[in-house]
Amino acid sequence: MSNKSPISPEFSVVMPCLNEERTIAVCINKAKSSLKSLNLNYEIIIADNGSNDKSVKIAKGLGVTVISVAEKGYGAALQEGIKQSSGKYIIMGDSDDSYDFLKLEPFVKNLRGGFDFVIGDRFRGEIKSGAMPILHRLIGNPLFSFLGRLLFGSKVRDFYCGFRGFSKDLWKKMDLQSTGMEYAIEMVIKSTLIGAKIKQVPIILHKDGRIRHSHLQTWKDGWRTLLFILIYAPTWLFLIPGFTLLTISTVLFFLAVSQSFSFLGVRLDIHTLLVSSTFIFVGLQVVLLGIFTKVFIAKFNLLPNRGVRSFSINRDNLAYIVLLSILLSIVGACLLSVVLFSWYKSGFGDLDYRTTMRVIIPAVLLILLGAQLFFNSFFFGVLLIPRKK
Repeated sequence: MSNKSPISPEFSVVMPCLNEERTIAVCINKAKSSLKSLNLNYEIIIADNGSNDKSVKIAKGLGVTVISVAEKGYGAALQEGIKQSSGKYIIMGDSDDSYDFLKLEPFVKNLRGGFDFVIGDRFRGEIKSGAMPILHRLIGNPLFSFLGRLLFGSKVRDFYCGFRGFSKDLWKKMDLQSTGMEYAIEMVIKSTLIGAKIKQVPIILHKDGRIRHSHLQTWKDGWRTLLFILIYAPTWLFLIPGFTLLTISTVLFFLAVSQSFSFLGVRLDIHTLLVSSTFIFVGLQVVLLGIFTKVFIAKFNLLPNRGVRSFSINRDNLAYIVLLSILLSIVGACLLSVVLFSWYKSGFGDLDYRTTMRVIIPAVLLILLGAQLFFNSFFFGVLLIPRKK
């Protein structure tokens, strides 16, 4: 059936577009052909992100819906296109002819068969010569897909594949926030955490039809992806490293605080005490950053409920943390006063550093930890201020 059918469409095909005059007609005609052959009621939406070539004119001439998206970014274009779609199911794909819109049947079949999310797998399918940069193919995509599987329990092998279909209901539940290329990554992560039924289908990636440079920027986009994945996994980024550092440093600190000791034939003394105290401070701050991130993610609903939203701190209990911070600082100041008094009694002469440093280092550490907890507690209070939904 045509794109202009008065009946509410079952499928909406959404294509982001930015200066794709060479390929936009090919993609639209392929999608039409495939959808008609499957006897579907459909619509095709071109989400134009500021094209200054003939892309919009060509698309309108083919009778499809064209919407203008002012906010720049791959995610912004898709978000608006999907928002304005009417279909029960959405199929998205780039309009550069790298994905074959003649091959929509696996997406249609699996969506109708009960899957919430159907995503292409270019590695189980085929990647044509010149279709994907070698660095993306051998390192970037496999690495980020591995991290996604490790950190979020996803089964998806090709996180970056932009040829995918999903139900409109799932899209609403995901509440996607990204406006850039992270949109695709966020979609996979959130659909996994929601518990959506996901199906991967082998597809062929063709060399795109552009004559200009790709919108992708290898190193910049790679860094943004890594940052996005890790920030959305605060337990792995902050809490596990922080608690590990804190535990090891605390053990070494208490072993060295009263006397030197030997470990694997190596004698550890006052220098170990100094280093371990430093890492106790660093470890605690990393743990606090992890807690901040979890609270922030929960507060702004950035991830579905899977151990994140259940994490909460009663604002009233922050007063106890403030009192603890003051107590630590007072104890530290008292210890420091003992050393200062000894120095005074010696006429401000030389002190035995092996003895005094075993008091000064814990004293300074307690003062630092007190200050750290004190100010972080107030930052917690800022994060926990109630806001309107």
